[in-house]
This record gives sequence, structure tokens and C-alpha cells, in this order.
Amino acid sequence: MVNTNGREHLLACLDAIARTHPAGVEHEVLVLDNASDDGSAEAVRERHPGARLIALERREGKAAGDSRLLKEARGRYCLLLNEDSELEEGAARALLDALEADPAAAVAGAQLLTSGGEPTACAWRLPDAGWALAAAVFAHRGYAVQSRGETVRAVGWVQSSAMLVRRAAAEGVGWLDPAFFVYSDETDFCRRLHDAGWRILFVPSARAVHHDQLSTDPAAMERRIVEFHRGRDRYFRKHGMPLTRLAWTVCWTWAYLARAAVALALPGREPRRYLLHARQQLRPGRGAGLREAADAYNALHAR
Repeated sequence: MVNTNGREHLLACLDAIARTHPAGVEHEVLVLDNASDDGSAEAVRERHPGARLIALERREGKAAGDSRLLKEARGRYCLLLNEDSELEEGAARALLDALEADPAAAVAGAQLLTSGGEPTACAWRLPDAGWALAAAVFAHRGYAVQSRGETVRAVGWVQSSAMLVRRAAAEGVGWLDPAFFVYSDETDFCRRLHDAGWRILFVPSARAVHHDQLSTDPAAMERRIVEFHRGRDRYFRKHGMPLTRLAWTVCWTWAYLARAAVALALPGREPRRYLLHARQQLRPGRGAGLREAADAYNALHAR
């Protein structure tokens, strides 16, 4: 797992690994601490001395961190986790069984749960024009979400919050692309695996709580929104999808503006968040995102 200032979540994640790891399966635990200043690295050394700790002095993106961990790992399978994810009993075993039962599968994603234990969307169709058109009529979840049902199924992509990867497949496609700082990195990774002939699986019996650490700080929210749209735009440009990119710009901008208008009329809603999304959808290259925040942190500490 890659950790950035998530000390308490990270320790809970490590505790869950120790508590739920399937018997008889040889394993190692790798933690990449992304230049945290909240005592995360020290806490790992104290509470989980058996983990391999890679403590960075400069912050880097999630895709770069996950790739570094995949390269360092010695196992045939690598379970990527967010620091704020907690595996439930049987999750690792179910993911491992899914990949071992399907030699053509490169990735198996878990069913993610909210902090309250409710299932949340976590497997999706690969982005296409149909998804954008569905968004224009507010039907995108029915079209795009693939984390449904009770049996293992092939999907477009799964979130890396709890994602088991066949290491040889990841090496074959060149790991995750560090050009994606965060967001759309796993979409691009799964797309390249598809292109190489691999399958992506969603495993509903593997369950993991994902304490989605969305900050209430308005500046942090804006940086996340900037990075989200920057990543999706990079995905369309990288894979040569100009018409799909245009459809997303038109349809999603309309959808966000419509949501902002509804939010204005309803108490307790946040129209500003939708307006920020609309702005970035129209101009994904503008603004300062999480990459710039990391660059500023690195420059400050270098001085």
C-alpha cells in the first residue's frame, strides 16, 4: 500500500491484513510511505516490524508508488490496497481463488464498502461515448457500473483500493503509468491489460471497507477535482479517443451544470462542487491539482 499522511487508517489496514490473511499462503507486506509527516513510517516500524517499509523523502503520485511496489514485490500475485482500505475475512482468499481459477485474468477487484458497511460502485465499463450520452440523461450509473451480482464476472476496470494483480501481467504491460498522478491510473492500467488479451474480474465475495478520505477542506476538494478531470482527459488523449473526449466534454459539462442548478434549489447541497466539475470538464488543463501540491511540498522540504 501507498500511504500519505494516513497513519491511523494505515495501521488499521495492516491490522486487517494480519487478521484476515488466508492460512497456508506465503506472503510479504510492503508499505511505501509517501514522505508523510504524521509519524506513519515510525508507527509501521513500531507496530508492524515485519513489514517491508519503503520510506520516501519526496512525494510522488499513486501510480508511480504502486508501480514501485509491484516491482519490489516477490510474489506471483500482488494485492494493491489504499491505506484507508480494510480487508474483511475471506477477501484475500476469494481474490486469489479467482485469479488462480482463470489463467487469462490479470486483475481481480474486491467489492468495496463504505465506512457504514454499504456496498459502493467499484467496477466499471471502460469509458466510451455511450457512457457520456448516458450521463446527459442521468442514466450513467445504470450504463457504466458493473459491480453487481453475486458471482465473479468480467468487467472493464476495477478500483485499485483493493485490487489483486498477476505480477507477470503487470510487468508485461509496463506497470502503471506514472504520467497519471492519481485518478484514471487504474483505468489506463486495465485498458492496457485488455489490449494485451487479459481479463479483468470483479469478485463480489471479496469485501473490503474503503474509508474514502475526502477532505472537507475546500482547497483540497478543488485539487482533487482538478486531478480527476486531468487524469480522465489524459486517458482519452493517450488512447486516441477524440470523439469520445468531445462527447464527454459536452455531455458531462451539461450534467454537472444541471446538478448545480438542482443543488441551488435544495437545502444542504453543494452547487460549488458541481460547478468546479463543470469548469474542469471544459478545461481539464487549468488549475492546480494534487501533483502541484506534492511539488510544492517537495520544494518546501528541499529548501
